[in-house]
Formats: sequence, C-alpha cells, structure tokens
Amino acid sequence: MTGIPEVDDTSAAGLAGLTQFLSERTALEPGAPVAIDIARDELAFYSLLYWPIDPSADKPSDQTIARIDTFMRNGGTILFDTRDHINASTTGFGSTPATLKLREILEDLDVPPLEPVPPDHVLTKAFYLLDTFPGRYSTSPLWVESLDEVNARGDRPVRAGDGVSPLMITGNDFASAWAITPTGEFMFPTVPNNPIQRDYAFRSGVNIVMYSLTGNYKADQVHIPALLERLGQ
Repeated sequence: MTGIPEVDDTSAAGLAGLTQFLSERTALEPGAPVAIDIARDELAFYSLLYWPIDPSADKPSDQTIARIDTFMRNGGTILFDTRDHINASTTGFGSTPATLKLREILEDLDVPPLEPVPPDHVLTKAFYLLDTFPGRYSTSPLWVESLDEVNARGDRPVRAGDGVSPLMITGNDFASAWAITPTGEFMFPTVPNNPIQRDYAFRSGVNIVMYSLTGNYKADQVHIPALLERLGQ
C-alpha cells in the first residue's frame, strides 16, 4: 500500500488479474492478493512483494528500512516498479521522479550489484520461455542481482541464499498490464496497444512468481536426472 488510492487500486486489480491467470495456466492455487503496510504488517509470510513507486510518497523511516532489509535477508523478494519507462531512457533508468524516489529508498539498503536479466537466467525459463519482460510498457529491462557478482564472491550481501534475487526493478508498469475489472475486462491499454504484449506481460508475472517460490530449482543440475526420468514416464 502506498496510501495513494489510484495506485493502490491499480495494484489490487493487477494482482487479482495475475492471480486469475496463475490459477488458469499453472498448478499453483494462489490466495487472494494481500495489501501490505510495509511499516507495520508482518512480512515473513510472503515470498514476493510488489512495490509500485510513486514520486510523492514519503521515504520509509529507518525502522521500516530495517524491516525491508530483514525481509530480503530472510529470503523475500521485492519487485519495485517505477511505472514510468515510457518517460525514461530505453537503455536504462534515467532521472525520472519515480526513479529518484526509488534511489532514495534503496540508498540505505544493502543492495547487491544489479544487471538486466541475462539470457541464461532461470527467470527466462521458470515456467514460460521468455527473453523480455514487458508490462504496460515494453522498453524497460527487468533488473535482478548480478549473477557474475554472486559467482565471483560465492556469498550474497542481503540473502541467506535460495538463489533468488532479493529485489527486482522494472519501469514497465506490470500492475496496469495485469489489471482487470470485476467483469474481466482490461483496465488499461498496453503501449503500444498489442494483445501479444499483454499476454507476455502475464507470462512475465507467472515467471516472476514461480521464480520467487521455487528459487533456482530449474537451474540446479543435481535435479536434471530426476527430471529426465519423470519426463520419460
């Protein structure tokens, strides 16, 4: 919850739309989306939080920042969405108001080095095979913890370690792409208005959820023989 009604309403509708898609397309049986007060609610019950960035929001207090840091250290992932990449550079994040607000939030967190999702990342194959992660917009990369940094050091600055990036960052406005009305209609057009982009926005959401729940299971070579045996049955 940001405390800004139009933002929170879009998040609720978007996560409801993604929940429906997950129920229809996967074996997951998700519960209804839950609105979280980041400063007060218990975070330990959740593996993934969606955090839309609004430039007018207040910076979290030191106590809240400590709660966020603990959440990520204990295995949680936060998906930060600046929702503004239509106004940003196509090569990364510029100095938009939402991006500056995100930097303000992150400056006191133990954030690992980040990179756009590389082609061999488990996020590209957690459920669907993907090479981009569009939302309402399609020009923003999805940023995750750098695999090179993890492999080079062998430890994780904010994560006890299930192989999942403790944070993801996008500017593609996922929730608006997923948002549906109670009658099942889409609330916002994609930019450009493209039904294929909409479908891939939902697929991106599925992969993000599956990745946050299963970790690097599909990238773990130990399981390959068992997976091949099951595929042969």
